[in-house]
Amino acid sequence: MKRLARGLARAAVVLFALWAVLAVWFDGPLRRPLAAAAAAVVAAGALAALVRVRPFARALALALVPPLAVLAWGLTLEPRNDRDWQADVARTPTAEVEGDVAVVHDVRNFDYRSETDFTERWETREYDLSTLRGVDLFVSQWGPRLIAHTIMSWDFGDARPLAASIETRKEKGESYSAVRGFFRQYELVYVAADERDVVRLRTSFRGETVYLYHLAASPEAARALLLQYFDAMNALAARPAWYNAATHSCTTTIFRNLKVIAPGSRFDWRLLANGRLHELAYERGRLDTSLPLAELHARSDVTARAKTCADRDDFSACIREGLPWPAGRR
Repeated sequence: MKRLARGLARAAVVLFALWAVLAVWFDGPLRRPLAAAAAAVVAAGALAALVRVRPFARALALALVPPLAVLAWGLTLEPRNDRDWQADVARTPTAEVEGDVAVVHDVRNFDYRSETDFTERWETREYDLSTLRGVDLFVSQWGPRLIAHTIMSWDFGDARPLAASIETRKEKGESYSAVRGFFRQYELVYVAADERDVVRLRTSFRGETVYLYHLAASPEAARALLLQYFDAMNALAARPAWYNAATHSCTTTIFRNLKVIAPGSRFDWRLLANGRLHELAYERGRLDTSLPLAELHARSDVTARAKTCADRDDFSACIREGLPWPAGRR
C-alpha cells in the first residue's frame, strides 16, 4: 500500500510538472528558444528532485517547487479586452433589463458568403421577457464524437430567438487549438447572435453536424437562466476573463451559469465530453423522454434543414419543423 501511495504521488507530481512545462511553452516568452530553455529548467528541476533527493517526502516537496512557481506566475497573466480581435468576436454584447423589457446590444447577425467572407451586422434588439416560452440547446459536432460545441437559444414565441454561444475570443491571425485551450491563450467571449448566423455558419460553411433539442424548462427557469447570462455578458464587457477548455468552456460555463440559479445541479463527466451531453440531459429528464434516446437524437439533427432554410427569413421556425417536444412545452 505504501508503494502504491508513493507511485500515485509521484505520478501526480509528474503530471503537474508536465502541465507547468506546457504552460511555460505556450504562455511564456514569445521567443521560442527562451521558452524552450525555461520549460527545460522546470522539467529538469522537478525530475531531478524526484530521482536524486531523499527521503521521499522531501523529494516531493522540492519537485513541487518549479511547477508551483509556474502556477504563481501564470496567475499574474491578465486577460484583456483591447486586443486586435477577429471581426466575428470584435464586440462583446451587453444587456439592459427593465421590467419585462430586455435590450441587448451587439447581437451578431452576419451575412456569410464563406466562413471568412461576410457582411458584418451588429444589432441592438429588444425582447419581451413576458413572451419567453423556454430555452433550446444546439449541439454542433465536427470530428470526434465526444467533442462538440454547445449553444443556448431562448424561445420568444413568434419573435426571433436569442442565441448565446460561449467561445474563445481570437485575435486576428489566431486559430483555435484544443491543447492551447487549456492554457491562458484565449479570452472568453459570449456571442449573442441570431440563430441564422451561428447555426448556418456551422452547417453551411464549416461542415459541422448540428442537433437542436427543446429543453424541458419552464418559462420561469428559462428567464432566470437568461438573466444570469445577461449578468455574465455585462461582467465580461467590464472585466475580461480567460477561456479554459476544462473550467471555462462553452459547456462548463453553461453549467456555471446554471449553478447560480440551481445550486443543486450536479457535475457530470459529459459536461467535458460534451458530444454526449444529450445523453446526460435525457437521463435527467431535460429532453423528450417519450422517444428512445437514439430516435430522439436522430430526429434532432437539423443539419440538412439548416442548409435548406439558409436563405429564409423564418430560418428558426424552419429548422424546428418536426422536432420532438418534451412534455409540458409547446
